[in-house]
Amino acid sequence: MIGRRSALIGMATAVLAGAIPVQATVAQEKKTLAFVVNVPADFWQIARRGTEKAQKELPNYNIEFYIPGEMSAAAQKRIMEDLLAKGVAGISISPVNPDNSTEILNQVASKAALFTQDADAPKSNRALYIGTDNVAAGRQAGEQMLKSLPNGGKAMVFVGTMDAANARERLQGIKEAIAGSKIEILDVRTDGGDQTKAKANVEDTLTKYPNIDMLVGLWAYNTPQIYNAVKAAGKEGTLKIVGFDEDQQTLKGISDGAIDATVVQQPYEFGYQSMIYLAKYIEGDRSFIPADKQKIIPTQVIDKSNVKEFSAKVRDLLKK
Repeated sequence: MIGRRSALIGMATAVLAGAIPVQATVAQEKKTLAFVVNVPADFWQIARRGTEKAQKELPNYNIEFYIPGEMSAAAQKRIMEDLLAKGVAGISISPVNPDNSTEILNQVASKAALFTQDADAPKSNRALYIGTDNVAAGRQAGEQMLKSLPNGGKAMVFVGTMDAANARERLQGIKEAIAGSKIEILDVRTDGGDQTKAKANVEDTLTKYPNIDMLVGLWAYNTPQIYNAVKAAGKEGTLKIVGFDEDQQTLKGISDGAIDATVVQQPYEFGYQSMIYLAKYIEGDRSFIPADKQKIIPTQVIDKSNVKEFSAKVRDLLKK
């Protein structure tokens, strides 16, 4: 009896001992996917909801979400270096300055799956871009400018940095749309991702050009800061505002009649599709990659006619 009990104890001990390395192996085999953004904004919180949905569908992966402490290529470089040191399997990034980030992006691509989203880095070895056709989105914004200023006028454009591909491409699209019209873009004011400076840029513009006709925001936080500065100056309704993305203040401004329109992307899909397709790519599936290595997510114009329904959808995404 004693011998049998000893044998049973020995077997149990062996099973328990054997279970530890099995569990450790499973944990080690769980790969990490990272979604790296460029600047804090509600836009990216919606993208996070997309990554959360993907996480539920990818139990064999850990999905991590990174927001740089500052809007700079250097801050993103530090994040990517840390991720490589951890042995990340895949990264999807919105590069702040793709031309100056080619070296680190290629380092990532040599060791992990690399996608870009929101802003592309076509000179790098990224496998796929998931996001907006920003030239086409710029044309949509330009068409709204023409609609708001049919007789022409002077406009100022605001954005974080013109180093980002999406900023350059949106401005290109706007210029294509308004070419031959009487709308004149006076300048582009950048803020380096600093929202306080973004608002100050608008305030300075209103002071320097008291008769300006239109203000245009190219990034998600720019239009709310335009809206705030215009309200503070008591100029609501006296000039036109066109923007990008679905910040809550932007949507409120459209509802109030202070903002004419905004061109919205689908950040939820940026987050969701980036993670799902990174996993497929890592597992050897390349069938979803188009010949031009760009997976375009359509944009939509939000104005007074559809803002109520769209706002409800965004609120649902943000509160989940």
